[in-house]
Amino acid sequence: MTGLTNSPKLLKGGLILIDPSSGTVQRVIALQYNPDLLTRSLQPQSTGGSAAHSEPLRLKGPPVETIKLDAEIDATDQLEFPDQHRTVVEVGIHPQLAALETIVYPESGALIRNNQMANAGTLEIIPVQAPLPLFVWSKERVVPVRITDFAIVEEAFDTQLNPIRARITLGMRVLNVNDLGFGDKGGHLYMVYHQSRERLAAKASSSTLASLGLSSLF
Repeated sequence: MTGLTNSPKLLKGGLILIDPSSGTVQRVIALQYNPDLLTRSLQPQSTGGSAAHSEPLRLKGPPVETIKLDAEIDATDQLEFPDQHRTVVEVGIHPQLAALETIVYPESGALIRNNQMANAGTLEIIPVQAPLPLFVWSKERVVPVRITDFAIVEEAFDTQLNPIRARITLGMRVLNVNDLGFGDKGGHLYMVYHQSRERLAAKASSSTLASLGLSSLF
């Protein structure tokens, strides 16, 4: 026995696509490798210059949070065992890339129906409703997002020019209750995330004035 059987299971980060109305899970996309770096930016939503001098710290709502990461997809190890990975041998990592790409593609059937309605003289064509993406990075961070930036760098190819290694850059904006509303499925998930920030902050140890070299403030 090597003892490795007791090693903790490594959780994957990834995305879940849900129906925005019912909350039904439509697809789960786990990243092959967890990125080493996750960049988050929080833009406070203060009342700004419109606030009275006596109310400079009022907040209009949750901060606008953006997330950026680089993910890798690599089929090199799978190609060493072609009998076990026929799909990779046939089309490389096209399926994994397509699963991510189609998040920002409208469903083709809906496009065809809209075109048919336009040709029939329908005056108003409703934009295609896409699934709601949830970015998952541990159970403490399950947030509704909108994809704002998507770049793919394909770095290696097989003899049929199928990509077998790629690097993906994803930029996301967290959708909060100002975007979705409190009654929305995604809005509920955001509030769970929002409240988890408060719960975790309460667990952080509090320092003293003395630790900052101060005996008092006033």
